[in-house]
Amino acid sequence: MTDTVLVTYGTTNGSTARIAEAVADVLRKAGLTVEVLPAPAVTSVATYGAVVVGGALYTGRWHKDARRFVRRHRHALAERPVWFFSSGPLDASASERNIPPVRGVRGTMTRLGVRDHITFGGCLEEGARGRVAGMLLRSGKGGDFRDFGAIETWTESVADALTQG
Repeated sequence: MTDTVLVTYGTTNGSTARIAEAVADVLRKAGLTVEVLPAPAVTSVATYGAVVVGGALYTGRWHKDARRFVRRHRHALAERPVWFFSSGPLDASASERNIPPVRGVRGTMTRLGVRDHITFGGCLEEGARGRVAGMLLRSGKGGDFRDFGAIETWTESVADALTQG
């Protein structure tokens, strides 16, 4: 195991990937070595000292790539510090109040001893793939609700835990 932090994510249209990159930028500013990879690209977590997993929310569930990643690597994840984030509400609710993890994520957090979870606003813009995305866009529910200030603040607490603990 090294001091390298893995930031991995499940996304369909790239919004959660952008949040993962923002998380990585903050961790790097704190002096940490970080690798950012889409969840399906990760073959092992053995070489990472800590892991941050992000998943886009779709109809009340974490993105399938994030769920598969956690299931595939559950034993190794239980042996190192892990943080979760979700992205998804297509309104300002994530900036206005703490949104708890969805049921499936909550259960996984308990089983793995995940340190923390936060839900960030999502982003759905024209050109997004998927039937549900198209329906949401046609109904006027799209937009960018990511709060990069909140992402930075949360990630600074992750960095503090890793650099001081």
